[in-house]
Amino acid sequence: MASKTSATKAPNPDSTASAGFSFSREQFQQLVDDMLQIARRRGASDAAVAVSEGIGLSVSVRKGDVENVERNRDKSIGITVFLGQRRGNASTSDFSLQSLEQTVQAAYDIARYTAEDPAAGLPDEADLVSAQQAQRNLNLFHPWAIDAQGAAELARQAEEAALSTDRRITNSEGAGVSAQQGHFYAGNSRGFRGGYASSRHSLSVSPIAGKGNGMQRDYWYTSQRDPAELANPAAVGRYAAERSLARLKSRKIPTCEVPVLFEAPLAAGLLGAYVQATSGGALYRKASFLMDSLGQKVTADHLSIEEDPFILKGKGSAPFDDEGVGTQPRTVLDKGVVQTYFLSSYSARKLGLRTTGHAGGSHNLRLSSRLTRPGDDLPAMLRKLHRGLFVVELIGQGVNYVTGDYSRGAAGFWVENGEIAYPVHEVTIAGQLQQMLKGIVAVGADEYTTGSKTVGSILVDRLKVAGA
Repeated sequence: MASKTSATKAPNPDSTASAGFSFSREQFQQLVDDMLQIARRRGASDAAVAVSEGIGLSVSVRKGDVENVERNRDKSIGITVFLGQRRGNASTSDFSLQSLEQTVQAAYDIARYTAEDPAAGLPDEADLVSAQQAQRNLNLFHPWAIDAQGAAELARQAEEAALSTDRRITNSEGAGVSAQQGHFYAGNSRGFRGGYASSRHSLSVSPIAGKGNGMQRDYWYTSQRDPAELANPAAVGRYAAERSLARLKSRKIPTCEVPVLFEAPLAAGLLGAYVQATSGGALYRKASFLMDSLGQKVTADHLSIEEDPFILKGKGSAPFDDEGVGTQPRTVLDKGVVQTYFLSSYSARKLGLRTTGHAGGSHNLRLSSRLTRPGDDLPAMLRKLHRGLFVVELIGQGVNYVTGDYSRGAAGFWVENGEIAYPVHEVTIAGQLQQMLKGIVAVGADEYTTGSKTVGSILVDRLKVAGA
């Protein structure tokens, strides 16, 4: 449901004058050009500059009282100087000419004393984004004209809805609203120029159910680039309360090996593990459990991963990557077979490959299964699970991306005959990511977007569950 709060109409992406920023796009362009000229005068063979500004408001409340109000405003300009294949970086928040000169000099001096790196350098000109694509409007900028009082009121609405859902909701860890926006501009000595403004806003609440040793908490949130598309605060609060209530009277279970169903928001973590393992940095350092996997089958053959950097308002949308390389839609995984890695110019050179436009990360990934049917909602996925563990919370960071070892604390629900029997806590799920990816037997139609990753609930055929 959409929030009833009104949003400022999205301005022209090339205009920042009415968005509360201190600097215009034109000023940023001039700063980039000035710094590149200074670098050329210093004798740099190549250089790249990026300048940015961000502003935001974060407000949190607990039990109806405002606990915290934070306003942030920051700016930065950074330069990478190349002396052949030697590289130096420096940055500053002072935009005066004297500071720009000193920053370039600092980067130049670092490069002078840095060892040559055969993989260092700007992207090849053929890989840089075209001027037309660099100006592509992906509708990422929706500033939110909200003040601290208005943000606190929305947070209160979410928390009050949670507390009034059921008398067993006894406490709250609070609710919060965040409104963030920023813009940047970048350029390099090989002709790339580009930049845009973007925004991201959110509302969250975390209610506590029960008393004493039987207390349980959960949370829910809504996050969008456009504040008009945030879920209704009351709906967020009620759903968070229902999640907390569902976990009351949680039990421990005996150690077993059973199928495990990951709730859609958590399933994005498995997609994230795949991305990490096929990213250039991990591959050239030989720190990946999917080494030399290009063209190899690494998951169940019914799975595919698509990437689309041009989704309007997408949280992972971008016309170019952090180096100015053009992005493009691509098939990342096809029928379980790796089609491409996630490479920057540097990691591509280290591997003897070509950049894929992923300096800075992936762009709007979607994991899908050709076995998924429109009716495969969560109840249908529970029926496919039949008997096993349905996981709704993961705890800790027990993932080794080098070996693929996977061990996480977990909480969720025990499922018998395709229906939830009772809540479960204090268990650990363990396996090997290599086997887990190949053991995915179903992906739900209950798709959820977490950051830049979209996936439904994921059913893995068998994992070790360590309990009581």
